[in-house]
Amino acid sequence: MTGLNKVVHSYDQALKGLTHNMTLMVGGFGLCGIPEGLIKHIHHLGTHGLTCISNNAGVDNFGLGILLQKRQIQTMIASYVGENALFEELYLSGEMKVILTPQGTLAEKIRAGGAGIPGFYTRTGFGTPVAEGKEIKKFKDKEYILEESLTADFSLIKAWKADIYGNLIFRKTAMNFNPMMATAGKITVAEVEEIVQPGELDPQVIHTPGIYVNRVILGQFEKRIERKVTRT
Repeated sequence: MTGLNKVVHSYDQALKGLTHNMTLMVGGFGLCGIPEGLIKHIHHLGTHGLTCISNNAGVDNFGLGILLQKRQIQTMIASYVGENALFEELYLSGEMKVILTPQGTLAEKIRAGGAGIPGFYTRTGFGTPVAEGKEIKKFKDKEYILEESLTADFSLIKAWKADIYGNLIFRKTAMNFNPMMATAGKITVAEVEEIVQPGELDPQVIHTPGIYVNRVILGQFEKRIERKVTRT
C-alpha cells in the first residue's frame, strides 16, 4: 500500500494493528454483506477480549459465530441475537456480555459516532429495560432516552466494488450497516468483490468516499443463504 493506493494483498496487512481488547464494528445483516475473510482471519489470529458492534452475531459456525467458538468476543452490542445457539449459551452462562440495542437506535448510534456527535435523544425504548441507567429528558409532553454514539478501533466492512483509492459501492441489501460503519472506525478495512482503477467508478454512484477507508482487500465470499424456504 503506497500513496493513495489503499489496496493490501494479505489479511495480515489488512488487520495490522489489531490487538486484544479492541472494539470492532462489523458490517452485515444476518449473513448478508459480511466481511467473511476478515472475520475468518481474526478467528485464525485468536484475538480475544473483543467488543463487537454488529446487527447480530452470525450463525453457528459462520460469520461472527466462529469467533464465539474461541470465546474471542467479550461484549456484543447488537440488535438481533437469534439463529445462534452458542450465542445464547454464552450469554446465559455469563461468559459474554450482551448489550441489546433497538435496530434503529443502533444504526443512529453508529451514524452519530461517524459524524462526531456524542449522543442524541430518542423515544425508542422508553419505559423498557433499554432505558435503565440512562438519562431521561422531557421535551414538551414526552420523555426521551439519551443514547451515546458508538465508534470503534476497527470497522470491518464488505463492499461490492472499490477503486484503489478506497471509494466504495455497495450492492442492494448487502449495503445494510456497512456505509455508516465505514465512517465510525479509527481504521476502516473494506473487503470487496472487485477492485478497479481510478475513474472506473461513476462518481455519482459511489456510496462511501475513499477518505473514510484505510485499507482495501479483495475477498472471496461464500454468500450463504441463511435460511432457505421453499413452497410446494
